Amino acid sequence: MTKHFLGDTTALLGRSLRHITRSMDTIITTTVMPIMFMLLFVYVFGGAIQSGSDSYVTYLLPGILLITVASGISYTAYRLFLDMQSGIFERFQSMPIARSAVLWAHVLTSLVANLISLVVVVVVALIMGFRSSAGIGAWLGVLGLLVLFTLALTWLAVIPGLTAKTIDGASAFSYPLVFLPFLSSAFVPTDTMPGPVRAFAENQPVTSIVNTIRDLFTQQPVGAEIWVAIAWCAGLLVVAYAFAMTTYRRRIS
Repeated sequence: MTKHFLGDTTALLGRSLRHITRSMDTIITTTVMPIMFMLLFVYVFGGAIQSGSDSYVTYLLPGILLITVASGISYTAYRLFLDMQSGIFERFQSMPIARSAVLWAHVLTSLVANLISLVVVVVVALIMGFRSSAGIGAWLGVLGLLVLFTLALTWLAVIPGLTAKTIDGASAFSYPLVFLPFLSSAFVPTDTMPGPVRAFAENQPVTSIVNTIRDLFTQQPVGAEIWVAIAWCAGLLVVAYAFAMTTYRRRIS
């Protein structure tokens, strides 16, 4: 059964990746907005923002990486919606393949596309002056946290992809996720915010994830915050996966 599932997922993943390679504008689109934010905040607002860091682009990058992921997962919902509308799901149901392989192929495609976008954003940040003395272990920690965050948001994107009535509705859900880092420590320290905003910023998932990535980049002790970040990502992943699979079973039943 496991071999059957892996084979089917691999085959469908190849199909989805071919769609990506034929339409590279999707990856370009998801990287343009985060890069524009980075350029805007570093070169326009950076001189007026007191971040407590010698390099504002280094302070800023963790939040930009999360915005990149939030922007990229909207295409998962978009592609799922198109597959639902085209009737391809009904075709797959008539074939002897593992049913969950269809969703996993879309999720893994999202992971690959987002990793490419993240690499592009990091390269641009390096050109803008980002530097990190982090070792291989710290970089692997950043990668692992970003992968977990991407999987959590991608499974969340599966739900509107299966349930939306219009193509705009399928992708629009990601807009609040894109702007959530603005109410966190991504751009300025939370202690500069007014009381209610600060309370929200310090107790939402983006802040713990951003702070953990920033500490890994600068080789600072991460302390217990890394476990808070992992707990947020893992908890969201479990809940989103459960709801996505339940919604999928209802749609194909």
